[in-house]
Amino acid sequence: MTMKINLNADIAEGFGAYDIGNDAELMGIIKSASVACGFHAGDPNTMHRLVSLAKKEGVSVGVHPGFNDLWGFGRRRIDMDPKDLELMVAYQIGALQAMARYAGLTVTHLKPHGALNNMAAVREDYALAIGRAIQTVDPEIVYVALAGSQMEKAARTLGLRLAREGFADRHYEDDGNLSPRSIPGTVYKDPEKALAQCLSMVRDGYLISRQGNRVAVEVETICLHGDEPTAVTVARHVRHGLEAAGCRVVTIPEMLN
Repeated sequence: MTMKINLNADIAEGFGAYDIGNDAELMGIIKSASVACGFHAGDPNTMHRLVSLAKKEGVSVGVHPGFNDLWGFGRRRIDMDPKDLELMVAYQIGALQAMARYAGLTVTHLKPHGALNNMAAVREDYALAIGRAIQTVDPEIVYVALAGSQMEKAARTLGLRLAREGFADRHYEDDGNLSPRSIPGTVYKDPEKALAQCLSMVRDGYLISRQGNRVAVEVETICLHGDEPTAVTVARHVRHGLEAAGCRVVTIPEMLN
């Protein structure tokens, strides 16, 4: 039986005159794109350009909400009232829905960015606030959540559609959370290493932590980061390797059908 998997990437993370990442090349490799909505990065023109490209490439689009932190690219941890966070996420969903209409696309998923993703992975109140924003604005939107995290639990508690996410190019800790980027070597540059981790997650249901232990994990989608110099090489190698192993790479809606 052919296995299915989704490959996603975070895109549209430039701002104004600054074009950041490898969006155009990645869009020919991935099948779902998480679009920055103006808080940690992105702006209306960038969003419009990327949803138009997604339409052309047959890529589904999702919201990539972050903290209101352009200065820190959304990677600074911010403590805030969960209700304020809920409204902040709802606002960003609406922004992408507006831009997606120009391309005739529907927003199909939501994946938090950076520090928000890391905090919501372990904080129930943040995870539920994000889920309530989805539930209120469009309950058909798929909550993309780090496998085993508080976000996965929140999606199940609220009855939301769920896609559990693994990372091709990031090391993990024993508890299933991502290793901090501040630790040298926790972002993989080697395409073979990234592919091996993907195959282990998709085919075997586990990965090896930074501490050297086996961590059980089930995923429907795998993130490929686009802001590293090796991003396109890693992404292309991962896709080719998964397909060679019998995986069919599909969009998130196709993955869940």
